[in-house]
Amino acid sequence: MALTYKAAVLHAPKSQLSIETVEATDLAVDDVLVRIRAAGLCHTDLEVIDGSLRNPMPIILGHEAAGVVEQVGRGTRGIAVGDHVVLSWNPHCGHCFYCDRNLPILCESYLGQAPLGVQFDGASRARLRDGRELKHLMYLGALAEYCIVPAPQAIVVPRELPLDQACLIGCGVMTGVGAALNVASIHYGDAVMVIGCGAVGLAAVQGARMAGAETVIAVDLAEDKLRLAQKLGATDAINATTDDVIDTTRRLTHGRGADVVLEAAGSPRAFRLTSEAVRPGGEVIWLGKTDVNQEIAFRWGSLMQEKRIRRSSYGGARPLRDFPMLARAALDGRLNLENLITARISLEEVNEGFAALRRGEAIRSVVIF
Repeated sequence: MALTYKAAVLHAPKSQLSIETVEATDLAVDDVLVRIRAAGLCHTDLEVIDGSLRNPMPIILGHEAAGVVEQVGRGTRGIAVGDHVVLSWNPHCGHCFYCDRNLPILCESYLGQAPLGVQFDGASRARLRDGRELKHLMYLGALAEYCIVPAPQAIVVPRELPLDQACLIGCGVMTGVGAALNVASIHYGDAVMVIGCGAVGLAAVQGARMAGAETVIAVDLAEDKLRLAQKLGATDAINATTDDVIDTTRRLTHGRGADVVLEAAGSPRAFRLTSEAVRPGGEVIWLGKTDVNQEIAFRWGSLMQEKRIRRSSYGGARPLRDFPMLARAALDGRLNLENLITARISLEEVNEGFAALRRGEAIRSVVIF
């Protein structure tokens, strides 16, 4: 008898998610069945809802999740029923041109299959009750009671870490902390600016401190987010609605500008600000994003003086290495995950949760199953 479960399904852009009973397919030999216990609502999901990120439909959203393994395929290794796992949305082949160059985020198979809304082997793992195939956002579709994924996408983490905190590691925290630890060249004593204090930005603030930064400058439009950034490790806060960001940054950095700027706001204004705020010879990491067809203009002079600009989608993630490390950092008190959670909601409240995210009222709403 096929497994049936509830999932948040989007049938068309700019519409509400519907909570529907869906049916799972059988497990492939290297699959695991994960009972989802917690899933975060991320801006990428919101982009699909709003239509700026195009995906085939109907689709199960959700790509930031944690749960407990309930069944394993006969070919899996290193994972067992009962394990607590955080899911990764970046499966990769391990042997293509980009994987060989330590860039799994650019894996040719990963990039080729992602727009199709299927799992990594090209198949779907769920269907509607009427038999129609369901698509999966970012190889997961985790806003659901269950999720079937290849075993390498389910990363075992310590059971002591609450799963509502652990789920955040799967996207926002990995992206923000990873940008500081894996992507940027932050040295002991550096001045680091983080623009945008949502989930990714607040994770980047913590990552900058973990990397040894002496000065961490948080920039946002909202005072409550800036206060939270200071609670999580920012030494200074700049409200971009009332303060001159560039003048204040130079005052805090002996007139030079920030050694590293981590952008997590995803707006044209923020992207332009990065190149103005970084010092000559400094480094900019763009984490936020806007519509893929939107054009952004820069003052040419702001791009000169040996500045380095890089885009990062997943914080240089190596999930098998990084997820357990981040979990241990949370358990040791070096990484605060609890304060990133704005609200804990039910699956039936998912549309209200996304509305709060759209209004900028939520850092992370977490669906609790």
